[in-house]
Amino acid sequence: MNGDGQAMQTTVIRNADYVIAWDEAAGSHAYLEGADVAFQGNQFSFVGKGYSGAADREIDGRGMMLMPGLVNIHSHPTSEPGNKGLLEELGSPRLGQSSLYEFMPVFRLDPNAARAASMVAMSELLKSGVTTIADLSGAREGWADDMASTGLRSVLCPMYRSASWSTSNGHSVEYHWDEKAGKQAMQRAIDLVDAAAKHPSGRVSGMLGPSQIDTCTADLIRDSYDAAAERGIAVQLHAAQSVVEFNEITRRHGKTPIEWLHSLGVLGPQMIIGHGIFLNDHPWLHWPQADDFALLAESGASVAHCPTVFSRRGIALHWVHRYMKAGINLGLGTDTFPHNMIDEMRMACLAARILKGDFTGASTAEVFMAATVGGATALKKPDIGRVAVGMKADFSLVDLSHPYMQPLREPLRSLIYSTSDRAVRDVYVDGQQVVSDGKVLTIDIEAAIETLREAQARTIATVSERDWAKRQVEDMSPMVFPVKSVLSAPKPVIKSA
Repeated sequence: MNGDGQAMQTTVIRNADYVIAWDEAAGSHAYLEGADVAFQGNQFSFVGKGYSGAADREIDGRGMMLMPGLVNIHSHPTSEPGNKGLLEELGSPRLGQSSLYEFMPVFRLDPNAARAASMVAMSELLKSGVTTIADLSGAREGWADDMASTGLRSVLCPMYRSASWSTSNGHSVEYHWDEKAGKQAMQRAIDLVDAAAKHPSGRVSGMLGPSQIDTCTADLIRDSYDAAAERGIAVQLHAAQSVVEFNEITRRHGKTPIEWLHSLGVLGPQMIIGHGIFLNDHPWLHWPQADDFALLAESGASVAHCPTVFSRRGIALHWVHRYMKAGINLGLGTDTFPHNMIDEMRMACLAARILKGDFTGASTAEVFMAATVGGATALKKPDIGRVAVGMKADFSLVDLSHPYMQPLREPLRSLIYSTSDRAVRDVYVDGQQVVSDGKVLTIDIEAAIETLREAQARTIATVSERDWAKRQVEDMSPMVFPVKSVLSAPKPVIKSA
């Protein structure tokens, strides 16, 4: 029965060519061939062969792969879509290659565009098979309702901090502290996540988000962790994400970022470290007296791995297989545009192999685990990321007949390395269909894109007002090729003898 006392409908997908099902005994996913999957209401009720129970609706699974919904644990959807065309090739050469301090603040969209940007990102996520999203954004009116309207399972993570940052010269970072404002913002965030847990959709929840390790006081981080632990939710903190941050924390405390978190008593199971790249043994650093990797492995904390945004600046995690083999729980996030988790899985594999100089730097199985159960573990949601009886009915149907999937020897490899979201046909969240034949059913994408275009144009027009050097957009992020109204006269062709 549902909450209204009515019988819940049962849907069965019959004879799917492949089902990526959860094998509890093995603690991993497994392929089932020629299998049926049934769900009643918002939960799976049967996974296996030969379903013989009642069904209110049947779906032909032939030519399809049913896979668990992907779990995105780190995303900034209210700002990142507006950076498209601006930040793909832009970093600060005198600030550790990062774009965090010099460029991201000047290209940030105005708050009026937050909803439209978010809807564009959510549409991309749904089309790539994401069913759960952690939204790390500034709090706004109607946030929970907006996210619920998309059909996604949403974890709202309102960000707050004790200081903002800026650069006045392009080679040093200044911090502007207001500890009282940080504490007030934390309390508002706590109130917001408490309210999110009561949202009538049943698909909205929250986690706490002290923004960055270098912009938060020790008290703000500790109090956030304690409040999260009290509620049984996660807390996510950007840490070990840049050389600038590593050097700043070691300067302040004589400890690495990971050591400092450990000393505060917050490097534990509630904590998600976004992005956990610059541990003391990272090849770009020289801090041999610490052992961040061991501290992280022993702590039970999770890492939100977002390879695409860092790869644009030549930065990479000191490889996926190493973290996962040590028992560090790794989840995957898009962070930036495009919000495509299948592309993110491919980049996670390739970046790890390149950095290690070895094809074993990351396996497809490891990365898919991170994108499903790893994310579920980090978010404290054990009933998602798996196709198994009793789990939430969050899943995608992948069209195995798509030309890019052929020849079909190994379906996940074909999807991740060759096809991406082109073959994701249908997506269900909480037992409800949100994507049909590749079209998102819950979002007016044309209207959202138009609003986003207008907002980006406003940002570009005023960018020099926010830049320390008063540069125009063309000075910071020029077009790939020059824009000309006419081409130069061609040189005469000299024919060979």
